Amino acid sequence: MVRLLLAGSALLFTTTAQAGMLPVEKADLTLGFIKLTDMAPLAIAYEKHFFEDEGLYVRLEAQANWKVLLDRVISGELDGAQMLAGQPLAATLGYGTRARVVTPFAMDLNGNAITVSNAVWSLMAPEIPTEADGRPAHPISAAALKPAIAAANADGRAFGMGMVFPVSPHNYELRYWLAAGGLNPGFYGPGDAKGQIGADVLLSVTPPPQMPATLEAGTIAGYSVGEPWNQAAVFKGIGRPVVTDGEIYAGNPEKVFGLTAEFAERHPNTTLALTKALIRAAAWLDADGGANRPEAARLLSSSAYVGADEAVIAGSMTGTFAFGPDDVRPAPDFNVFFRDHASYPYYSDAVWTLTQMRRWGQIPEAKPDAWYDEIARAVYKPAIYEHAARLLIEEGNADPRDFPAGSDGYKSPSAAFIDGIEYDGRHPNAYLAKFPIGLKGDATVTSAGVQG
Repeated sequence: MVRLLLAGSALLFTTTAQAGMLPVEKADLTLGFIKLTDMAPLAIAYEKHFFEDEGLYVRLEAQANWKVLLDRVISGELDGAQMLAGQPLAATLGYGTRARVVTPFAMDLNGNAITVSNAVWSLMAPEIPTEADGRPAHPISAAALKPAIAAANADGRAFGMGMVFPVSPHNYELRYWLAAGGLNPGFYGPGDAKGQIGADVLLSVTPPPQMPATLEAGTIAGYSVGEPWNQAAVFKGIGRPVVTDGEIYAGNPEKVFGLTAEFAERHPNTTLALTKALIRAAAWLDADGGANRPEAARLLSSSAYVGADEAVIAGSMTGTFAFGPDDVRPAPDFNVFFRDHASYPYYSDAVWTLTQMRRWGQIPEAKPDAWYDEIARAVYKPAIYEHAARLLIEEGNADPRDFPAGSDGYKSPSAAFIDGIEYDGRHPNAYLAKFPIGLKGDATVTSAGVQG
């Protein structure tokens, strides 16, 4: 017998035990998420009964913001949650809140974009080359922002943009894009959470669902956020996306499933069961060339999950992206949940995030390459993922060809970035040395700027 209870933004699923399940140490679980389309693996694992198949009684609960979500995982109020890729790493380093947080599962790659107001777009557009059909040529460089920044400064105003959290991929993608266009996004100094030292563009935190309203109010000139909040600006007619994160860094690490190391150690079978269910959900989302995505968009539109219009969610979820009402383009890689080994927790993805923390001063001192590898291994847990995958293959619920064979946790070097700079996760310091803007070597940040 199956019983479904719905209470506000929380969902509770119960089921009788089934044969063949792992002997989970804790069956009743509460998992957190933020109202973004890339929480989809959690919703699908719930809706398609993949949690149930593992003997898990799961409650999915929307959280107010990323800080609240992390704090509640650390306190034990939540057993696990969708997290920004940087959150488990930052917590382990003690940047913000110190805690041992791990991830056995990457929830998705890509999924974000950068949007500007209509007024800013009107100043950018003349700076952007056009394609043969008259549309803006992509990817659009942040250098096109310079007239808008100059106009704001001439009026005595700073030029500000929003991102969702200091250790979010959105922050690092926005900074990467700005720096690749010759604009300094600012540095974090000792005891400084703003990251605006020496900045040409002032970046500040805005919760994802509030981005469009904050843009419309004129509080910020643009923002970096996940879906559906870029497409919402197009539908509302208040702004225009200018670049996707896939154009900034193709296949960038986005969200992960995080839980405390203590939980994983005390409840190894429960952690394994969760990972199995999430792998099946990710596979469902990318199956048959995205054939399930329209259904996913319908499910996510529920107020219990994202609570946005189904049509707004469906755009990017089904492989297109609207840069404007008159500029809708194919975007088959906008959200990648499973294919190309997207759900595998690669050490190299962790190291890339750490390089960006170092580049902008959140890691204040130089670290040897071995340190980056050590932190990546402390947080990312591919062995759990691989164990879960083997069990799914044995059960006939997964295809062995869908998983990386003999991985050492590091992807091959890639230059799939907007500036063409190659990244090799095995050599993070050599990578940092390539950037004209950003910390490298023994450089540090003071209130007066970069030293060394």
